[in-house]
Amino acid sequence: MLQAIGLRKTYGDFVALHGLDLEVGPGEIFCLLGANGAGKTTTIQLFLGFIEPSAGRAVIGGLDVRTHALETKRLLAYIPENVMLYPHLSGLENLRYFQALSGGAAVADEVLLSLLAKAGLPEAATHRRVGAYSKGMRQKVGIAMAMAKHARALLLDEPTSGLDPKASNEFSQLLETLKGEGVAILMATHDIFRSKEVGTHIGMMKHGQLVARMSADDVSHTDLERIYLQHMHD
Repeated sequence: MLQAIGLRKTYGDFVALHGLDLEVGPGEIFCLLGANGAGKTTTIQLFLGFIEPSAGRAVIGGLDVRTHALETKRLLAYIPENVMLYPHLSGLENLRYFQALSGGAAVADEVLLSLLAKAGLPEAATHRRVGAYSKGMRQKVGIAMAMAKHARALLLDEPTSGLDPKASNEFSQLLETLKGEGVAILMATHDIFRSKEVGTHIGMMKHGQLVARMSADDVSHTDLERIYLQHMHD
């Protein structure tokens, strides 16, 4: 569903991404681990079409992002570290607004409310202004947006950063639900523990290169931390 094929990004003489090759199929969660500046966010931005590759291709659902920008965006949902919502609108109003922006058919409020409930947003919060929401609650509205859009691929950039353990665990459970529905998920993160818990595959990036990849089932938490520290050591 998500493919990077020789994906490269340069800024002058600086190489932000060196010929990345990876694939995320339906129902898979690929966690990209790495320090700041490793190339994780650059990878996400290339899939989103926010920046253009210097070489190679970002492909979603068999379509090249560069030549099929509109079609690939319809297949995709994106949740950044801080989900940007309109603070003066309620969770339901935000979901209704962004669902309409996606260009899909109108959806009844009853359906939207059920999606917010499925995403774990407390019923009492659905009609409250988002400005009073915690970060975890805003992330749940973001997940509801992805479900309302029927996104087949989900891009996440440090989604659990700043969440308390309970909220982080709840977010992981939501990803498991989406995985079970066949959504392909690419998550950039610093969280080694969460990568092992939710990921089906784990990649480690350093200086714009994917220096290691593995199945999450093949490593323990301890081994994953050891491998990560080995690769990150300069």
